[in-house]
Amino acid sequence: MQLEVVTRKENPLLKRVEVTFKATHKAEPTPTRDALRAFLAKELKATKDIVVIDFQASTFGRYETVGAAKVYKTKDEALAVERKHILVRNKLIEPEVKKEAPPKPEKPAPVPRAEKAEKPAAPAAKAEAPKPEAKPEAKPEKGPAKEDKKPAVKEEKKPAEKKEEKKEEKKAEKKPEGKKKEAK
Repeated sequence: MQLEVVTRKENPLLKRVEVTFKATHKAEPTPTRDALRAFLAKELKATKDIVVIDFQASTFGRYETVGAAKVYKTKDEALAVERKHILVRNKLIEPEVKKEAPPKPEKPAPVPRAEKAEKPAAPAAKAEAPKPEAKPEAKPEKGPAKEDKKPAVKEEKKPAEKKEEKKEEKKAEKKPEGKKKEAK
């Protein structure tokens, strides 16, 4: 892996050196944060514990990783200035483990259903009584059952009778029209 420092900026107020870098890693996987910190420490002639990598990113299909890092004068200054999650990523501090909360008081055991039904028996009977009465009343209003309904069977007429009916219907339709013309 080859490491190239692209820019280097002194920041005397925060007592650090801010660096952007480009690491080329052909035929190797993307380097870890620890590996990059070690290479940057060697390149900048510092110890690994005062190098903090702010971010690193590699592009799909390329063998290079770019990023930004900060090199402090002392570890104490790094701990005072840097954000906690960045320090945890760089393994300068241990992550805070949430303490287990004291156990909550247990809820009383639920009462079995049989006991619930026995205690409020009187109010439950009042609430349930109107429901069965309402259902039988609703059914007769809907109408007779499907079995009672039977399609009406039409009497079949002979073909000659059908023809005669059609002729009569046509005549009936024509007569009112003819009368209208005569009235005018």
